[in-house]
Formats: sequence, C-alpha cells, structure tokens
Amino acid sequence: MLSRTADHLFWMARYIERAENTARMLDANYQLSLLPQSDEYAELGWRAMLSISELSGVYAAGHQGMKSRDVIDFMVRDLSNPSSILSCLRAARENARAVRSSTNSELWESLNTTWLDAQRLVADGILERDPYEFLEWVKFRSHLSRGVQLGTLVKDDAFWFMRLGTFIERADNTARILDVKFEMMEQRADTSAQPFDYYHWTAVLRSVSGFEVYRKVYRDVVTPERVAGLLILYGDWPRSLAASIAEVQHLIGKVMNGRSSETARMATQLCEELKNARIQDILQGGLHAYLVSFLARVNDLASHVSQDFLLPLAPEPGEPPPSSQSQTQTA
Repeated sequence: MLSRTADHLFWMARYIERAENTARMLDANYQLSLLPQSDEYAELGWRAMLSISELSGVYAAGHQGMKSRDVIDFMVRDLSNPSSILSCLRAARENARAVRSSTNSELWESLNTTWLDAQRLVADGILERDPYEFLEWVKFRSHLSRGVQLGTLVKDDAFWFMRLGTFIERADNTARILDVKFEMMEQRADTSAQPFDYYHWTAVLRSVSGFEVYRKVYRDVVTPERVAGLLILYGDWPRSLAASIAEVQHLIGKVMNGRSSETARMATQLCEELKNARIQDILQGGLHAYLVSFLARVNDLASHVSQDFLLPLAPEPGEPPPSSQSQTQTA
C-alpha cells in the first residue's frame, strides 16, 4: 500500500477515536461537576484534564479562568484547538475523503454525515442546553463508524491500518483518563469524603464504558486500586491498556515490512510487560510515573509506525509538504 494512503487511513481512525475519547473525558468531568463540591476542586478537574491533554497553554492564551462552560466549549467546538471534537471530526472526514477508493461509500457517508450533523447540533445550541446529550451522540457516531469498518470492509492492508490507528489512540487516551483522575484524587485535601470518592470512580468507569465490566469482574465495592487494575491490565476488556497494546502488536504483524522489525519488537515487549505486570507493583512504584512512562513508550511506538509505514513527519529535501491534515497532531 502507498504510504500516503496508509497515512490517511491511520490518522482518520486516530481522529475518530480521539473525538470519542475527548467526549468521554468531558463527560466524566461534567458528571463530577454536578456533585456537591468546592469550587477549587471543580476547577482542579478541568485544569487536570487540560494538563494531561497538553492543552493548558493553548487554553490559557484565549481564556480567563477555568469555568466548566468555557472548557467544554474549547474542547468541543474551538477549531483553533486541534484536539477539539469538531477539529477531530473535520480531520477524520478530510482524511476519509482523500482515500474514498480505499474504503467504501458506507464509511464515507458515515463520517461525512457525522461532520455535517455535529456542526448543525453545535450551531443549534446543544452545548448550552445539554452537553451530556451531545457527548453521548459523539460516542454513538464513533461506534457507528467502527461498526461500518468491521461489518463492511475487506480485511486488507487498509483495514489493518485503520485498526492500528484506533488502538494506538485508544491506549494513549485510556492512560490519560486514568492518570488525570488519579492526579485529582491525590491532590484532594478532604480525604474523608468517601461517598464522593465512590461517585468519582464510578464516573471514571462510566467514562470508558467500564462500570458494568467492573461489576462483572470484581462483584464488590469500587476502589481506586481495582479501577486501575481493570483499566491497565484486564486483557479481556477492549478498552484496557493491555488489550489495546495486544491489538497493536497483532496489527503490526499484519502489515510488517522489511523495515519494521524494531517496531514489532517494541510492541511485543510492551505487550508482554503488561501481560506479566501486577497492579500492586505498579501502584507501589507510583501510578503517575508508570503512566507517564507508558505514554512516552506509546508515543515512541507510534513514531516508529510513522517511520516504517506512513508519510515522513517532515518532507524530504526537494519534496512538497503533505497536503492532508493527517499530520496536524503528533502521536
């Protein structure tokens, strides 16, 4: 497959997944903001979300304070924010348009309709009326696009590159969601608010569609340690870090070429470490440090994927820069 085509497909899938996960992070914070709490703690949640998304500076450049409505607006419809939901949906649609012949009309219609309807919903004031309704809609549309991929596409290189983009992005975002919520709890001064803690971790689980999974796996009260264990190590649940990296390892094997042996080795090593890890050891060494290291390794793995299969991150001497939006975000 041409590297330009693979690049469009890979980033199309990453942007779809990123839009969904941004909606999930916003949903968790929005639900928590409705609980009785101090203004300082409510602000901490929004500030931590921007920090872990590496968007604090971009937000501060155009906003005063940390009001929930301003953060939601910035993370949903601000096109100057390349990770906003509308920016991601637009980039996914443009990448899909560039490779329509490598997918099918059903996938194109799904992404094009999502982009058009998202603009209409936001213009009609849905964020002011009910942010939750819009965030649920974004998650549904992401599920729909993946369903079209799984249900209608031939399992060839195009399919594998889309799936590879999906699971690299999912691993990155699940780690960020977990890290931001543990950081909030560690900074919380009032350690006696156990009922609030229950709703905090329940919201985290619901943000990744993990609450019912948690109940099936543990059949007990919700604790931070078990939440971390589920999101990091539970390989039978498709949103965990272990499951995402296992898929990445499998998919790299499907598209391997003569230059990708080091990329395959990195994916295999990370996959094996997650299979053999224990949550007690991770927590003892510090969860934040573990997740920061994990995110760095996923970013390095994504960079190797780009070098092996996709367009170069910078044009070679004498070549024009890429015309697509596929490189508007770093891995």
